[in-house]
Amino acid sequence: MALPSKDRIEPSSFNVPPGTFPATCSSTDVDADTIASDVIRLLNTALRLKQPQDIAKLFLEDGYWRDHLVLTWDFRTIKGQENIATFLKVNPHLLQVEIDRSSAFHAPAVFPIDGFGDVIGIQFFIKVTSDVGRGKGVVRLAEKDGEWKIFTFFTSLLEIKGSEEKINQHRPVGVSHGEHQDRRNWQDRRTADFNYEGKSPTVLVIGAGQAGLTIAARLKMLDIDTLIIDKEGRIGDSWRRRYHQLVLHDPVWFDHLPYLQFPANWPIFTPKDKLAEFFECYAKLLELNVWTKTELRSTSWSDVNGVWTIELQREKEDGTVETRTFNPRHVIQATGHSGKKNLPEFKGAETFQGKRICHSSEFRGADPNGKGKKAVVVGSCNSGHDIAHDYFERGYDVTMVQRSSTCIVTSESTTNIGLKDLYDETSPPVDDADLFLWSIPSELLKAQQKKVTAVQNQNDKEILDGLEKAGFKLDRGPDDSGLMVKYFQRGGGYYIDVGASKLIGDGKIKVKQGQEIAEIVPQGLRFADGSQLEADEIVFATGYQNMRTQAQFIFGDEVADRLQSVWGFNEEGELRTMWQRSGHPCFWFMGGNLALCRYYSRLLALQIKGMELQLNR
Repeated sequence: MALPSKDRIEPSSFNVPPGTFPATCSSTDVDADTIASDVIRLLNTALRLKQPQDIAKLFLEDGYWRDHLVLTWDFRTIKGQENIATFLKVNPHLLQVEIDRSSAFHAPAVFPIDGFGDVIGIQFFIKVTSDVGRGKGVVRLAEKDGEWKIFTFFTSLLEIKGSEEKINQHRPVGVSHGEHQDRRNWQDRRTADFNYEGKSPTVLVIGAGQAGLTIAARLKMLDIDTLIIDKEGRIGDSWRRRYHQLVLHDPVWFDHLPYLQFPANWPIFTPKDKLAEFFECYAKLLELNVWTKTELRSTSWSDVNGVWTIELQREKEDGTVETRTFNPRHVIQATGHSGKKNLPEFKGAETFQGKRICHSSEFRGADPNGKGKKAVVVGSCNSGHDIAHDYFERGYDVTMVQRSSTCIVTSESTTNIGLKDLYDETSPPVDDADLFLWSIPSELLKAQQKKVTAVQNQNDKEILDGLEKAGFKLDRGPDDSGLMVKYFQRGGGYYIDVGASKLIGDGKIKVKQGQEIAEIVPQGLRFADGSQLEADEIVFATGYQNMRTQAQFIFGDEVADRLQSVWGFNEEGELRTMWQRSGHPCFWFMGGNLALCRYYSRLLALQIKGMELQLNR
C-alpha cells in the first residue's frame, strides 16, 4: 500500500521518528555557568584519561552526540549512553572542550532546550580541539533526579591545524616587496590563473549556482585549486532563465553566502535576477575560476592512479573554442538540488493544439497578451503555485491540477515564526545561527517542528481554511512536522505561500484535485474519470528526479553504479550522501538551498583538504 503523500520519503531512506524531550528542570534559579563548568570539567578529565564509559555516564540515558567531522571524517548522530561509549572507544580523537563565553548568546544560560519553553535546561556553545583540528559546538543540559546531564552534545569541525582558511589573520599579503624575478602584476597573475596556463585544477566543479560557488569559495580559502564549469553564457543564467516573477521564498538572513554576505540594503526576499547579479559579483570578488560556455566532452576515472581525466570544450571570451584535458583529483557535481526534470510521458502529447506544453524548468513566464486564454498547471508545490499565480496576473483562466496533498506555510509564518530569532534582523551572526540549527539531532528537530507547525497553522488558519473550502488537499508534513522536515525527507511536496493560496481560496485559481491524467487531447487534458480540462497552455510543475540520475546522464553507468542514494535521512538522522563520500572515489555531491550550501560547503571542503593532506583516506 502506497504511503500518503505527506509521509513519502526518498527510496531506501528512513522516516526518522520524532524524538522525546526530557522533563523540564525543577528550578530555573540555578547558576548556569557553574553547572556547565562542572560538567565540562568532568568531561575533559574523562577525555584526557580516555574513559569512554565515564564520558557516556555524563549523558542522559537517551542523550545524543552529534558530530560533524571532529571525531570522524563523517557525519554521525549517536544516541544513548552505551552507543556513545562504544562510538568513543573506536573514535577517541576529541582532546579538549572549552566553554565559549565570548558573548551572552554563547555563554551558559538557562534556556528552553525544546525551543518553545516547555522544557527548560541549560545551553551553551563550546570550542573543541581534536588531534586534527579545531571546531565549535553546542551543548544542552537537562536535569534528572537532581543531577544535571548532557542531553545533546554537538561538535563541528571548523579548521585543520596548520591549514587554516586564508582569511582574517591568515589573509594573503598581496605584494612581495624587494627584488624578485616575477614582474607580473595582480592582473597578469589573475589572468594566468583563470586560464589554467600550464596547470590542472585539483578540483573540478560542475555547475556555477550557489552550490558550485560556495564550495569553490571554501576550497579557495583552503588553498585548493578549483575550476568551476557551467554551460550557461553567464554566471547566474540558470536563475535568470527561470520564470519571470520568481522571487526567493526564504528571507535574506537565511540565505547569506560564506565570506561575502548580502549588503544591509538587500531586500528581504531576493528577486531571481538580482540573485544572479550577486552570484556574478561573488565569483569576481572572491576570484573564483568559473568557465562559462563550457561543456564536458568526456570523463574517466582511474582506480590505479586515483585521478580523473576530463576533456572540456570551452568558448572563450573572444569567441574562439578550445579543447582542454585536465586531470583533477576530485570532481564535484553541483548541478542543482535534483536531477533530470521529471516530465511524465502521456499518450496524445503530440496531438495537443495549444500554444505551449512544457516542464516548469522551461517556463519563462506567461504571455502578457494571454488574457482570456486557458492555462493548466500540473503540480501544487512552489513552482506550480508561482506559475499559476503568474498566469492569473496575466489574465489567464488558470486551473491547478493537484495530484496529492501539499504542505502550505505562509511566507509570513516562515519568517516570523519558523525562522524568528535565529535568522532575522536582530539574530546572532549567521555562522552561530547555523551551528545552533545543526546542533539539533534530526529526531528532536522533527519533534520541535511539530510544535512550530502547529503555531504556524494557527497563524495561517484563514488561508488554510480557504484552501480546504476550495477543494485543495492539505497536509502537515511527515508526522505533522511541517515544511522543513518534508524538504529534508522528500525534497518537495510543499509551498511557501506568497499570495497564490488566497487566489485559490477565492476561486481565482481553480483546482482539479485527486484525478490522474489519462491522456493529453488536442484541446487539453483528459482524466481517469473521463473528465476534461481545456487548455491553451499546459505546464508540468512535476519536479525533478534524484541527483544520482543527473550523475548517470553526465558520467555514465560506470560512475553512477558506484554512487549511493542521495537525499533523505539515514538511520541516524543524517542526510544521505550529500557533502560526503558518495560511494565513488573522489566524486562528491554538492547541493541544496543557500542555507544548506553555506553550512555544508565548509565540511565538504575540509574533507577534501583532509584527503589532500592524507589525513582522511
